[in-house]
Amino acid sequence: MIVTTAQLFKHAYGKYAVGAYNINNAEQAMGLFKGAIDSKAPFIIQISKGARNYTDKRMLEAIIRSAGEIFPEAIFAVHLDHGDEQTCYDCIDSGFFSSVMIDASHDPFEKNVEITKRVVEKAHAKGISVEAELGMLGGVEEDIVVEEGHSCLTDPAEAEEFVKQTGCDSLACAIGTSHGAFKFKGKQSLHFDVLEKIKARMNGFPLVMHGSSSVPQDEVARINAAGGTIAGSMGVDVNEYLPAAKLGVTKINIDTDGRLVWTRVHREFFRDKPSEFDFRPPGKIFITEYAKFIASRNVLLGSAGQLDDLRKSLGK
Repeated sequence: MIVTTAQLFKHAYGKYAVGAYNINNAEQAMGLFKGAIDSKAPFIIQISKGARNYTDKRMLEAIIRSAGEIFPEAIFAVHLDHGDEQTCYDCIDSGFFSSVMIDASHDPFEKNVEITKRVVEKAHAKGISVEAELGMLGGVEEDIVVEEGHSCLTDPAEAEEFVKQTGCDSLACAIGTSHGAFKFKGKQSLHFDVLEKIKARMNGFPLVMHGSSSVPQDEVARINAAGGTIAGSMGVDVNEYLPAAKLGVTKINIDTDGRLVWTRVHREFFRDKPSEFDFRPPGKIFITEYAKFIASRNVLLGSAGQLDDLRKSLGK
């Protein structure tokens, strides 16, 4: 069942965070749904501009619709990740998305407000939730590149004013995370002090953490042992997910980790079976492994076991 992120956040706020997972193909969709059902957790399917262009936007939408039929007990939102204004409008008009993110964080504050407000007006007219972003995360995600020296943390006072002016339903804050597999150098924690200040000003308002993959070192090691050359990668401490959720973070984005699972499965499979050329056997292994990964992350997010209570709160 597709719901809006606003509906998910109302149930989650202050208790747990909903995992937002990016998908690009059928194998990821199957693994995500299986893992969410196994852990009895609601979830958010994130579709980026790159994912929509990977095959065809209609193909990915059809895969998700089919997965929803295969797993009718699932409760999830379909969300555009890092959309520009025109892509947001396209997704709003599609009749498929229940949530969109407008990312105008690279623009000055006033311009960000102007663009976000336009998207909010169009989305709310069709009952669709809107996520916006304030502050800039470092790192690389598809066509988004922010050099380390240009990233900046979200200002709590600006966040409060931004929400008042735009009417957005959730806000992605820059609190020390970054996109990609190379998030931190050495030991670094989230800026909980910034989160606490934002919550003090905006208690009850849903916040979002982007770039929150943990970049499991065991996955990286196995990839490298199978011929990979990933070095110096570092991610978010998974033990900080739930404390962040207690401070109002209701959505945590996880993409890179899923790519690492895919890479590990396929590198090991073809290393161990060099004469194999059928892509279906490793695809099936990936579905199982990704489902296990999703379930494990939902436990850490606190969303595992929440499905039945959420269904009651929705009256479904």
